[in-house]
Amino acid sequence: MILFETERIICRKLLPSDVDEMYAVYSDAGAMRWVDDGQPIQRSECDRWLTVTLNNYELRGYGMSTLVNREDRAIIGFCGLVHPNNQSETEIKYALHRRFWGAGLATEAVKAMLEYGQCEFQISEVIATVAAEHIASRRLLLKAGMKALANRYDDKDSLIMVFRWQSDE
Repeated sequence: MILFETERIICRKLLPSDVDEMYAVYSDAGAMRWVDDGQPIQRSECDRWLTVTLNNYELRGYGMSTLVNREDRAIIGFCGLVHPNNQSETEIKYALHRRFWGAGLATEAVKAMLEYGQCEFQISEVIATVAAEHIASRRLLLKAGMKALANRYDDKDSLIMVFRWQSDE
């Protein structure tokens, strides 16, 4: 099911057939150095994320989704609105195959996902968390219309920056 389309991206619900591509993204050590404990994930974790996402679709109507290149239908990566560990705030998450980095696709996806959440689910505030050292992701969030809100430390005493997007309405 297609959720939205942009100039270069088709965003659709995550499917069981996407798990191999998810694993390809989230098992990339270079990409995962900024996520959670900085370690690539195991294939079984992707299976668990699929289950969590399917449950989120049922519970909330939204969750992680698959980003597809409009030009060649290749999977670019993943983006979604989530509630990690059942937190009350809606948080945006994203990860792309490394070969798609630097082309503005993540910014395009994040902007569109924020608009989708607002239009379809009346979500008026979304946060994003990013490692303070991850300059590219900080720039992406600012370009997508988010504002730096606060800093906090995670459970490993790493500095995390929190960004917030609020609808104009």
